Amino acid sequence: MISLTNKVIVITGGSRGIGRAASILMAKAGADIVFDYRSDDRAAGEVIEQVSKNGRKGIAVKGNIAEDAHCKAIIDRAVREFGKVDVLVNNAGIWTHGPIDQITEEVWRETIEVNLSGLVYVTRYAVQQMKKQGHGKIINISSTAGQRGEAFHSHYAATKGAITSLTKSWASALAPQILVNCVAPGWVDTDMSAGPLADPEEYKQIVSLIPMRRVATADEIAGPILFLASDLANFMNGEIVNVNGGSVLVG
Repeated sequence: MISLTNKVIVITGGSRGIGRAASILMAKAGADIVFDYRSDDRAAGEVIEQVSKNGRKGIAVKGNIAEDAHCKAIIDRAVREFGKVDVLVNNAGIWTHGPIDQITEEVWRETIEVNLSGLVYVTRYAVQQMKKQGHGKIINISSTAGQRGEAFHSHYAATKGAITSLTKSWASALAPQILVNCVAPGWVDTDMSAGPLADPEEYKQIVSLIPMRRVATADEIAGPILFLASDLANFMNGEIVNVNGGSVLVG
């Protein structure tokens, strides 16, 4: 029932985790995929292979999402190859440790630049293209950390809270041509969270706070992203879709 036939999807951070799962799922639904990645050529190649197996074209753009020129290159490549950008999924991000009395300027700046500045840069260029073509959708990936805060990761939580605010601000500014929504995952079994999830005691503590008593798979986050990208969500705008197993219950 969900079809993205002949849609062009741009996904940042598409070579692993949620981005990888979303790239492959959207290709299965009929979309061509343009994604960016930082350094893992092998992982990027695997995503292209999976997209191709579903009869769609996959294009990987290597670079640093925190750099404005790279963000422009992602959108330029999509337009050059396909002539349009139907959906932008702002997924790229990092999660680092940083108690407020110990965090370094380097860690702070890197987190802000990757998680927030890169999202703004690539969205700017995507919106310019979407306005030209008269339509588009933007799906931001936030986090429960942006809603409840996160001890020892306040810099990360700050970026995710900002993404929620940007979603609501852009939704008001860009409708009706461009719809903007957000998916806010809780704990997800990806490379980013592999450390704490691999520790038996930490894992036990984490799942004890999740009513479903487990963490999500990347595919379980990709599903709601696919829904928001589809025509089934054409009257949703400015929404924060929480996918956390019930661990954070907010309206």
